[in-house]
Amino acid sequence: MRQEVSAPAGSTIASLFGIEAALDVLHRAQEGHATLDELAEADWTLEERVRDALAHVNLEADAWTSLAALSGGQRTRAGLAAAVFSKPDFLLLDEPTNNLDQEGRDAVRRLIESWKGGLIVVSHDRDLLEHVDAIVEMTALGATRYGGTWSHYRARKAVELAAAEHDLAHAQKQQALAEKKAREAAERQIRRDAGGARKAAKGDMPRILLGARKNAAEASGGSGKRLTERISARADEAVATARSRVEVLQQLSIVLPRTGLPAGRTVLSVADLTGGYDPSRPLIRCLSFSVTGPERLAIVGPNGAGKTTLLKLIAGDLAPAGGSIKLTPSYTVIDQHVSFLDQDATILDNFKRLNSAATENACRAALAGFLFRAEATSQQVGTLSGGQMLRAGLACRLGGEKPPELLILDEPTNHLDLDSVNAIEAALQAYDGALLVVSHDEPFLAAISINRRIVLGSPEDVCLEAPRS
Repeated sequence: MRQEVSAPAGSTIASLFGIEAALDVLHRAQEGHATLDELAEADWTLEERVRDALAHVNLEADAWTSLAALSGGQRTRAGLAAAVFSKPDFLLLDEPTNNLDQEGRDAVRRLIESWKGGLIVVSHDRDLLEHVDAIVEMTALGATRYGGTWSHYRARKAVELAAAEHDLAHAQKQQALAEKKAREAAERQIRRDAGGARKAAKGDMPRILLGARKNAAEASGGSGKRLTERISARADEAVATARSRVEVLQQLSIVLPRTGLPAGRTVLSVADLTGGYDPSRPLIRCLSFSVTGPERLAIVGPNGAGKTTLLKLIAGDLAPAGGSIKLTPSYTVIDQHVSFLDQDATILDNFKRLNSAATENACRAALAGFLFRAEATSQQVGTLSGGQMLRAGLACRLGGEKPPELLILDEPTNHLDLDSVNAIEAALQAYDGALLVVSHDEPFLAAISINRRIVLGSPEDVCLEAPRS
């Protein structure tokens, strides 16, 4: 199953399953229009098996449901159902929980727990990784296999980091010792050379003996110098190797400027909000809530409940059908595709465009704070990975002289590697502004200290606000 389930024009769940022709035969047979050969080939259990597959992933749809009518999370569920429908011997799943709500994530977890065949899953979903037999991590050092679940992996990584830091400290000690010996050897050679020069100046030693001593001293000095240089080079190489291993194992860190948002300032006020893409069937109904000071809110709910729609209403990308929205001018929205970045421009050029008052040095310093240093700032945005893209977006929006008071994020951990997730979590923990986040990633929400939730998609089709904490 691929990471993104595409929805070409006219495609249906049946086409995703690859059963359109078989369903046509079955329907002709049911209507009495099938040939004898088609009757012999008709799969009378097909529709029931399709329903079972869709029910297994909690997707309320049938074979002829248009893929374009499904949300991203619903298409992911349909893709998962299609992947297991033919009962393959081996499954390859690429980020299967991206775009899924908690119910969908639970369906993937149950599938992995019950699957009897072989399976490789590419995933950064820490909850999901608690249900695998082994983890293979790919880094600049290569691919390493760790037996056990995510918890076992993290414990092993902590041990490896401690060992790597110990090796680095030892290598640095040996490097300092080699440098000290090199200095001492050089000083001894200088003293010997000075002593020889004084004897030559006195003229009390035969010229032939002076020449022999000079040659011997030069040979000895040259040999000692080469030995010292080899020892120093080995020590430098050991330090570089140990440091590179520590850098790979260490979590990334990002430092954000402060917003200075006062605790009593209301940055967002939503009153009796109603709206959606279809005015006759609004996804958001009579919703009221506010964000005051550096509060941290999560918008949660099942796929299709209107979480992204709510963000578009707040940001003004969608006109409300009713109610009002009061929003601080100092805000920014970062969607999961970081769409405000120019894909054809470099990271540095994007930063300059979005922070026109910043000097060249300020731009580079800000990007360095988000781990884009030297040549990395010249990378074209369109060539970046998902994690690099989000870091670049955060750098451009938050790395200026005055960060926004309100940061709105839409599924920020989708498509991110685990190091980037850890870095983003650390950055958002240090952010002193207000946060409004759409996410199904519960470990992420816990890590950034979410203290209130707006729950969409209740049985009454209204929005419920969690109490302030």
